[in-house]
Amino acid sequence: MNAIEITGLCKQFTGKRMTKVDALKGLDLTIEAGEVFGFLGPNGAGKSTTIKLVMGLLRPTSGTASIMGMDAGQAESRRHVGYLPENPAFYDYLSAEEYIAFVGSQFKMETSLLAQRSEEVLKRLDLWEARKRPMRGYSKGMVQRVGVAQALVHDPEVYILDEPMSGLDPIGRALVKDIILDLKQRGKCVFFSTHITDDVEKVCDRVGVIVKGSLVALDRVENILRSGVEGYVIHLQLPVTASLSFAGIEALRRTNLVAEFYVPCNAFNAFMGEVNRTGTDVVLVETKRRDLEDFFLSLVRTGKES
Repeated sequence: MNAIEITGLCKQFTGKRMTKVDALKGLDLTIEAGEVFGFLGPNGAGKSTTIKLVMGLLRPTSGTASIMGMDAGQAESRRHVGYLPENPAFYDYLSAEEYIAFVGSQFKMETSLLAQRSEEVLKRLDLWEARKRPMRGYSKGMVQRVGVAQALVHDPEVYILDEPMSGLDPIGRALVKDIILDLKQRGKCVFFSTHITDDVEKVCDRVGVIVKGSLVALDRVENILRSGVEGYVIHLQLPVTASLSFAGIEALRRTNLVAEFYVPCNAFNAFMGEVNRTGTDVVLVETKRRDLEDFFLSLVRTGKES
């Protein structure tokens, strides 16, 4: 069974002067159990609209969405989900401990299990020392971590996280990434939106890129990175044999010990054959590739995969 299935999902809003605005246009997407899926797009692309439709917070204009085989419009489907909204806002007179207990009670968790899980998630999110303080005194990053904690407490099969790293400092971002990777190892499905490519590159199996309400790319992260290889920087041990012919390839940099050469993909085999023929020692071969950010920016500019 797929964790999330989206078929032909559309959402149209009525704007000023009764104009129609297509926020989402015929989205088809399947996310498997045990998969970390990154939903990447610029602000206003339709990421949060998609998540709200899957969570049953909005009604689609057309199309369907399901969670663990159940229609997303059914409240029962959400018992399988840990959800973090884009801008979490809680009853700020409650402490983190009280709010986590409230969330657990809504999922009908047994009292002793809830106490155990509450302690685990509050410690994991570095909130244990502040657990009894009212949340009105928390920083934005602490409130965001409470949002992650309440999504984790009932240990669901599916996690839907809207911009989970928003407002976090580098330590908090690293912590959330570690949590996502741990969920993956435990066979959980994580579907999260972001506009930060580094988040996707480090933790995701697949990525979908949405631009102006349409899905313009869908692939495994490793395939995107592999397809973006443009050439290699090859470090050769000095002295380089005089008879080595570089076919017009010039050294990028020389030190007392090493010469560095940039070699395009189409010249790599010939260059390395010549290096091997002359017996020159290779110190290091570095791949030079277009990163995920470059890939993302090209899609945003053109609206289609290049």
